[in-house]
Amino acid sequence: MRYDVFCRIVDNFGDAAVCWRIAWQLANEHAHQVRLWIDLPNALAVLRPELDRSLPRQNLERVEVIHWSSQIGFEDPGDVVIEGFGCGLPEKYFNSMVTRNKPPLWIVLEYLSAESWVAEHHRLPSPHPRFELPRYFFFPGFTADSGGLIREADLHGKHRIFDDSDVAHQALWADIGFDVPDKAVEVVSLFGYDNPNLIPLLNAMANGTKEIVALLPPSRLRQLACDKLGQGHQEDGSKLRRGALEIRFIPFLPQPRYDELLWICDWNFVRGEDSFVRAQWAGRPFVWQPYPQANNLHVDKLNAFLDLYGAELDPETSIALKGLWRSWNGSGELLPGFWQRVQAHSNVLRGHAKRWEKQMLAMPDLATNLANFCAKRLK
Repeated sequence: MRYDVFCRIVDNFGDAAVCWRIAWQLANEHAHQVRLWIDLPNALAVLRPELDRSLPRQNLERVEVIHWSSQIGFEDPGDVVIEGFGCGLPEKYFNSMVTRNKPPLWIVLEYLSAESWVAEHHRLPSPHPRFELPRYFFFPGFTADSGGLIREADLHGKHRIFDDSDVAHQALWADIGFDVPDKAVEVVSLFGYDNPNLIPLLNAMANGTKEIVALLPPSRLRQLACDKLGQGHQEDGSKLRRGALEIRFIPFLPQPRYDELLWICDWNFVRGEDSFVRAQWAGRPFVWQPYPQANNLHVDKLNAFLDLYGAELDPETSIALKGLWRSWNGSGELLPGFWQRVQAHSNVLRGHAKRWEKQMLAMPDLATNLANFCAKRLK
């Protein structure tokens, strides 16, 4: 079948990352013809440096990537049209859908959420009010009655091979410009939106008893750290020492390398949707910062996931983890105490992260669920 995936950039790299991963899996693991329409190809090029930013249309790893504004191919819609995160469809393309002999199957791919209402709306039909276009909502999720999570078929195997290879670890550290830290040092990655709690967190790490290396790629967090610590702009490869904390300023990594970065860390601070899911596949303790929404709707998403993720934790560990997450997102008590408190439960949380990963691995992935759903509807 022919799939068209539409992506409009709202959350910087997250929208591009998710839509690319789905397009890639549909093309490479399910043997479909896939076009990815994206309004800002530069966002994808940061994640996939092989993409030629100058071309309006090109093939990359069996996916045809098209600059949305080019309007190339609007007259020839696919068998399945995926509207990424309700981004809307170009009017000219929509008109071609209406006049097609057999209407395409229209999928509105929604944002990931652990909220209870997701199961009720997943795969729910949403007929167009004026035209006979079959349209359905498709929700990613963490339970069997949802669409599942994005996961390439060989991801877990790659992770195991990497974990067993000292050479692979050394190569990654060399690529980001640093020596491998001592094994006794705790490594933390910090990727997030603008967050005033960053400095209290860094101070808590610096004043602790355990040596920590914090990895900061280019982001609003990195800019904030440089501004507040009075060090000015820091280039990739530079570092800063404060007490027990060493901050290492690392380059922005393409998708495969970012997975490896998550795998070498003891803790991962992540944001949005894509890095949030990849942190779960890393099988390490993590802290999530949802994309900020009006009326604090992102807090509902945060709490829903915390309730699900922490359901099997003992009460003390659950309280510590929830306190850290909520304070990082500005909805709890002061952060320093919670960072120190959660450290006492590190061993429990490491085991829990592995169990959660295994639980999620037992479910079909998002692209497979989506492909199967579409195949049944188009028989």
